[in-house]
Amino acid sequence: MPILFDLSALPADHATATLAGRVQCADGPVPVLLRGGRVIDVSATAPTTADLFDLPDPEQAAGRDMCAVTDLTVGGGAFELLSPIDLQCVKACGVTFAVSAIERVIEERARGDAGKAATIRGELEDRIGGGIRTVVPGSDEAARLRAALIDAGMWSQYLEVAIGPDAEVFTKAPVLSTLGWGADIGVRSDSTWNNPEPEVVLIANAAGAVIGATLGNDVNLRDFEGRSALLLGKAKDNNASCSIGPFVRLFDAGFTIDDVRNAELDLTIDGPEGYRLEGHSSMNQISRDPLDLVAQTLSEHQYPDGFALFLGTLFAPVQDRDEAGRGFTHKVGDVVRIHAPRLGTLTNTVTTSKDAAPWTVGIRALYRSIAARAD
Repeated sequence: MPILFDLSALPADHATATLAGRVQCADGPVPVLLRGGRVIDVSATAPTTADLFDLPDPEQAAGRDMCAVTDLTVGGGAFELLSPIDLQCVKACGVTFAVSAIERVIEERARGDAGKAATIRGELEDRIGGGIRTVVPGSDEAARLRAALIDAGMWSQYLEVAIGPDAEVFTKAPVLSTLGWGADIGVRSDSTWNNPEPEVVLIANAAGAVIGATLGNDVNLRDFEGRSALLLGKAKDNNASCSIGPFVRLFDAGFTIDDVRNAELDLTIDGPEGYRLEGHSSMNQISRDPLDLVAQTLSEHQYPDGFALFLGTLFAPVQDRDEAGRGFTHKVGDVVRIHAPRLGTLTNTVTTSKDAAPWTVGIRALYRSIAARAD
């Protein structure tokens, strides 16, 4: 049974926002704009969102009226809301907040064992908590802190990317594999310590210009990455493990990169057994400026179809769920909501990557549908 799109998932000021996305209709997946409560199919002007975001004024793209926003659905129906990106590469930055740096060191030292985490967390907070929260990455002060931590036997590869000159930038998911609002997100069935990562996602076009932002869930497997950083790919890139949406909010006079820098994200997780976890992430606590992370992504690479860039998170779940000292991990059926007033709410339900709907629509399928529309 299709689920109707929840209008409360739109930004609080959606009436004046410029919102772009994708909808699956009878003709295939098409890029859309929201105008006055209507969904406008702009595929005749821009066959993909990558094309739409390359236009000088994407908000002015010509199109045809498709349906009302209230007609959008998930899980079937005539107008199914999809992830708002298509051909863009999906990149992510890790360890961009002090708390996330500390938690990654915990994972590494605990070797993925959640039961050891609490003891290690206390030790690390006592030894490095204050210093790492205030130091500017790549600065002389950061270099001195690095030397002191090495001397104390406290150094880690995660602290290197937290306070060193080079940010961690990795590929999160294949092109066209991301999920949107309302979809089931996947956690590996053999993971026993994992969590959501509520993040702001910047959208850049082919020229590398940042044209807007949205919300994302960079699902994280703490046990896999904690055993070895070389398992990052297996920890991050699995079926249904990346959600983005519900829409991309394009930059304009009323919404700019400064709104991203000051965004406040709220996270709630409601478990099937009645468990509830609440978290928060403040972008003004990020250690590296969002545009610096974009510049590092572009420093020696080109993205001719643009890219989506997850900016990292302040959220680090330490609240116990089942037993004392074991912290948080997902259960099948968890409902995850990520909310920012000016970006809306991204909602997904947790399943396993094995049980999630398989990814079947790739680049060839997309271009077949575009060619069919042109005939």
